Amino acid sequence: MTLEELKQFDGRDGRPAYVVVSNLVYDVSSSRSWRYGSHYEKHQAGCDLTEELKTAPHVRSVIERFPVVAELSNEKPASAQRGPVLILAAVIIILAAVVALFLFL
Repeated sequence: MTLEELKQFDGRDGRPAYVVVSNLVYDVSSSRSWRYGSHYEKHQAGCDLTEELKTAPHVRSVIERFPVVAELSNEKPASAQRGPVLILAAVIIILAAVVALFLFL
C-alpha cells in the first residue's frame, strides 16, 4: 500500500481507519480511541504515525495489538509513474510540430 492509497482509509464516513507505524499498516477501526478516524483529535487515520508514536504517552505495543493489513510501499502508483513519460511524449510531439511548421513554411 502506498501513502496515497493509505489516505483513503481515514475512518470517516464509514471507511476503515488505517495508520502506518514503521512501514506496517494497522487497522485501528475497532478502537473506540479512533472513532471517526481521529485519535483524541491529535492524530488522523490514513497517515504515517511513525514519528508521532515516538512521543506518544503509551508504549508501541498498544498499536501492535491491532491487525496488520499491509506493508507500506515506497512505489508510486502506476498512474504516477506514467506522468513523466506522458510529459516527454507531449514535448516531443510539440517539437516535431514546430519543426514541421518551419520546414513547410
